Amino acid sequence: MFDNLNIAAGAAGGYSTLIILVVFLGLMYFLMLRPQQKQQKKHRDMMSELKKGDHVITIGRLHGVIDEINQADQTVTLDCDGIYLVFDLRAIAQVTSQAPQAVTAPAANDATSEAASADQPAEDATEEPASDAAASDETVEKTDDDSAK
Repeated sequence: MFDNLNIAAGAAGGYSTLIILVVFLGLMYFLMLRPQQKQQKKHRDMMSELKKGDHVITIGRLHGVIDEINQADQTVTLDCDGIYLVFDLRAIAQVTSQAPQAVTAPAANDATSEAASADQPAEDATEEPASDAAASDETVEKTDDDSAK
């Protein structure tokens, strides 16, 4: 009778061990592997967006500006204060600042439209006295015409 109880307890203990093992593997995935995969994806995205003029830091902590990217050889040429050095693309650790976008024309148009809108009230203000002056000139002309008659 006690033998049957021991066998049932051993089988239940096997399932609990299996459940603990699965929970442990799940925690290990979410705490270790998944953050590493996210970091690798972020680095791949950063590397695909590299362009000439970006300020970068290499894995050796060398700061420079990208002068040329050779996708065929997977190399990048950095300008470090007039010295041109060639590195593997994998040597880029981070991008500190992006090169200015070539699409700066709309920003300039926005600035001119803002300046134009700022000038608009000033023009209106100058037009009103001019129209008042024209009205007073007409009044003067009428009085001159009346006196001439």
